[in-house]
This record gives sequence, structure tokens and C-alpha cells, in this order.
Amino acid sequence: MGAAFFYHLTESPLEEALPLLLGKALDAGWRIEVRGTDTDRLKELDTKLWGGADDGFLPHGVEGGKHDARQPILLTSSHNRKNNPTCVVAVHGAKIAPEEVEGLERAMVVFDATIGDEIQQAREQWKALTGAGCTAQYWAQEGHRWVKKAES
Repeated sequence: MGAAFFYHLTESPLEEALPLLLGKALDAGWRIEVRGTDTDRLKELDTKLWGGADDGFLPHGVEGGKHDARQPILLTSSHNRKNNPTCVVAVHGAKIAPEEVEGLERAMVVFDATIGDEIQQAREQWKALTGAGCTAQYWAQEGHRWVKKAES
């Protein structure tokens, strides 16, 4: 069974933090689905990922292209798992089901408490996943690095 990692953005916006997290996931050899709830915001992420971490390219696509199944990183607002991911990253309040976590290397919930009700959604997601027996860790940015704050 995989684990769910919760990443609380406290110092940088999603557009800056996500490329770094995705780069590490690619380095681990994982195929990644970035699951959002708003196609316009996913398009903004798509534009940002063309630059990637340290201005490097992160290979990716947006769902609806010819080669969705071949994308190492696929941005989507669905739960279709078209690229057979081993890591699902939920952004913008998207959900990951406990049964999904079991089949993944890693599930990530990335949230920014300054945006809408993302912190409440993350808390509900934590309760749902840990209540179903999933292992979870909570990380927050501190001094421009990630610090583990809780584990279940």
C-alpha cells in the first residue's frame, strides 16, 4: 500500500512548489497524474510546467491529447488514470479515494490555506484516508524546505 503525503504551502504558491515535487517524483521513476478541479487552473499549471524546476522541462501533457497514456505527467480534472500513474497529486481541492492510495507508490495532496476552503478540504481528505487505514504524513514549508509535522 502506498502512502498519502499532505503538502501545506505556506511560503510559495502551487505554481512554484509543484514543479519541484513533480521533479522528485519523476526522479523516483513514477508516472504521475496531477488531478485538479478547474481546467483553467490546470492550463495555468501546464504553462508553468513548460519551464519546470530550475527552468528545466518537465515532460507532461494535458488530458485530451492523442498521447495521454504515454505521458509521464498528465494534468487532468477526471479520475480516469489514463497514463497508469503510480503517483497521484491532488491540487485545487481534488480528491483521492482510499482505495486509490492502496495501488499507488504515493498519493499527494497539495494545498494552500490562503485559497478558498483548501485547508478544510485537506483536513477532510486526511480524515477520510487515515480513517480508511491509509498511512499519511503532513508536511509544511518552513525556511524554504519541507518539514514533517505529523504522521499517522
